[in-house]
Amino acid sequence: MASKRQATSRIAYVDTSCVVSILFGERGGAAIGRQLRGFDEIISSNLLEAELRAALVREDVDSDAELPEAISWVIPARPLRMEIARVLQAGYLRGADCWHVATALYVADDPADLTFLTLDLKQRDIARRLGFLV
Repeated sequence: MASKRQATSRIAYVDTSCVVSILFGERGGAAIGRQLRGFDEIISSNLLEAELRAALVREDVDSDAELPEAISWVIPARPLRMEIARVLQAGYLRGADCWHVATALYVADDPADLTFLTLDLKQRDIARRLGFLV
């Protein structure tokens, strides 16, 4: 995957909280599912796989299940030092939340061209401060 994407289509970066809410039928999950159907492409860090599989085990759900095929994985080809610094300058986030926002910065030439979807209010606030659509 190229490190940057152009705004030729509607792209959403989805955080693990959204996928978990959809799979477990949690509050907000149905709305997120409807919202995701409006995008041409859904992307996420492959960290989502570890977070999702851990949630499946925690909830005693078959953790060998296939992940949603609609997600295109972002696997950075370099350290995200610059992106992580930008995230943390905008505000403090814990490691995994910071990684998701930094990964979205990695693919976005302009954060305003990418929607960042999360149910985490602090992460959403930082994404908004960085210029993402939320």
